[in-house]
Amino acid sequence: MTNNDCLRRIRYILDFDDSKMIAIFALAKLDVDRRQVSAWLKQDDNPDFEKCDDPSFASFLNGLIIALRGEKEGGPPPAESRLNNNMIFMKLKIALNLKADEILQILGSAGQLVSKHELSAFFRRPDHKHYRECKDQMLRNFLNGLRLNYRE
Repeated sequence: MTNNDCLRRIRYILDFDDSKMIAIFALAKLDVDRRQVSAWLKQDDNPDFEKCDDPSFASFLNGLIIALRGEKEGGPPPAESRLNNNMIFMKLKIALNLKADEILQILGSAGQLVSKHELSAFFRRPDHKHYRECKDQMLRNFLNGLRLNYRE
């Protein structure tokens, strides 16, 4: 999944307007304007579309954690220069304060059946022997499950 697609889905799920999106980026110390946010949220075939890079999307996710959970001492963490689906999944889990059973229920509502052991493999360090890469379909089902649970 692209960062732009994830950004659009998260915005829809949590029902954020442009002002709220800008405020979330600001919590992570990234200054963006309405034009930039709008360009990131446009469909890929729109001429005004701009690709959201990993550091910008990581800043949004860090800002989302701060907005929903509160700021930790020492300020926001630095934005990662490279993101993968596992990191996106982990940051959403933290931001929404989800436990394993809740994630399994969310995935189940989207038709994705996963065991607790499979789920925990997504949140391990990449050098761990039981680490498992989160594929696009898993992240897509998680976001779809969030939509079903939070939006409707």
